[in-house]
Formats: sequence, C-alpha cells, structure tokens
Amino acid sequence: MKKVGFFDRRLIGNFLKITSGISATLSLVVLFVEIPAECKTIYGWIFIGLLALIYLATWVWSNNLNKIDINVEGSDVTIKVGDIFSEPGLKAIAFNEYFDTQVDNIIIAEGSLNGIFIKKHLDVPVLELDRHIENYPFDDSEKFGINAARKLGKKVRHQIGTICVYKEFLLTAFTKFDDDNKAVLTMPEYLEFLINFWDKVNNVYAQQSVCTTIFGSGITRIKGHKSISDEDLLKIMLWTFRISEMRFKHPARLTVVIHKDKIDKINLLDIKSARNGV
Repeated sequence: MKKVGFFDRRLIGNFLKITSGISATLSLVVLFVEIPAECKTIYGWIFIGLLALIYLATWVWSNNLNKIDINVEGSDVTIKVGDIFSEPGLKAIAFNEYFDTQVDNIIIAEGSLNGIFIKKHLDVPVLELDRHIENYPFDDSEKFGINAARKLGKKVRHQIGTICVYKEFLLTAFTKFDDDNKAVLTMPEYLEFLINFWDKVNNVYAQQSVCTTIFGSGITRIKGHKSISDEDLLKIMLWTFRISEMRFKHPARLTVVIHKDKIDKINLLDIKSARNGV
C-alpha cells in the first residue's frame, strides 16, 4: 500500500525544494562554463531525466519513511519505528485501571505491551512489582475506590492517566475494564487519559526523555470508533500533547515508537509536513 500518492502536494513541495538548489547551482555553472550548442539538447534531456529520477527517488523515500523529528510547541519529538524497550529514558507502559499484573490471556494478553513487559522485561518476581504498586504514594484523587465485586484481578481502581513510576518505567492506568475483563474506552475517556497522562508525566519525568507507543494501537476498543487508524490515534496524541502544559527541555525529548508491522499504515510525511505534527 502506497501511503503517499505520486502527485501528493507535500511530495511535490519537497521535490521543488531539491530542484531549486540544483537549478541555482547550474545557473552559477553556466555563467562560467560555455556549453557547445550541439550539446545543449542532449544535456537538456539528461537534466530532465535526472529530475525524473530525483522525483521517483523522493516518492520512494516518502513511502518508506520510518523516522521523523518534529517540534511541538518547543519540545523535540521523534516518531520512529523501533522497540520501546531498547530506547533510553523513561518508557511508558499501558496497564489497566487496576494495575493488574496477571498475564493469563484473560486479564492481560501475553502479546500486549504490558504482557511483554511483565513476562520478558521485569527483572524481579511479579509479587515484588505488586507490592511496589500497592505501596506507591498515589494521590487520593487518583484512587477511585474498591471494586469488591470483581472476581479476577485486583480490586483497587485508579483514575485513567495515573502513573506509577517503577525504575525506568512509567506504568500508567490506560484502559477501563468491563465485567468480562475487556479493555474498553470511549473517545472522551481516551482524551481524558491523554490529558491526564501528559499532566502526570510533567510531574515525574525529572528532565529525562520519555518514550511511548501509540496508545490504543492494539486490543483496546474505543467505542464508536472501531475503524480509527493508528495514524489518527498518533495525531490525537500529538494534539493533546500540544495543548497540555507538558514541555520537554533540551536535551530531553518525547519519542513515540511504532511497531514495524504498523508503519505501512502511517503517513509520516503527512505528520512531518503539518504544523506541530497535526
């Protein structure tokens, strides 16, 4: 699937920037170098062919773009293909509102980000992580009481967007769970999570870089928006980041990591060309 059309206006704009530099250089050359009349036609066709190759190469590059750097209201933001666990700085891991740690493909799927974190990147027994979460100094406003009727998993509910710092990880309450332990959010709740999340990050990041994935790009169901794309979710993340008070001071930056299997569905050229990424 081609994300960037062959006559995309942003592609044409980038091409014109490249050719303007080439044209300026050639204009200087011909001032000092005389081209024989019999060669002008040949050189002209060569130049046109070169421009065609440059345009084609720019189009291919645009469709295979896998990293961009943008600036959002003074904060450096990188969007790239990669593995969040290999990134430096603080890494955001989305949990549910109970901060469950039970990876059983019922409460937490093994293939989800927090399932992978618990199974492959947690260097202590799960019970130790549970104790850390239980004893974490959450604000009173971040705890929404106890769900005593819940049969599986933990019972203490937290406000979505709440963060529990564990070593270099930002464990965050992202999803709400229904009675069948399915992760479900409405769009207003998704926006609420992001606004709360950026606010909490602002309180705990301590001048460190922060890395996250695209929240909602997985098994989470957003009611009424079943067909929403990863690119749309990314743009919503960037928009809420822009309107929040969260700002990274150099050299700290925000990095959004995209899974290699999903980059084909995200037009990074579109995001890079837009103001503040949205």
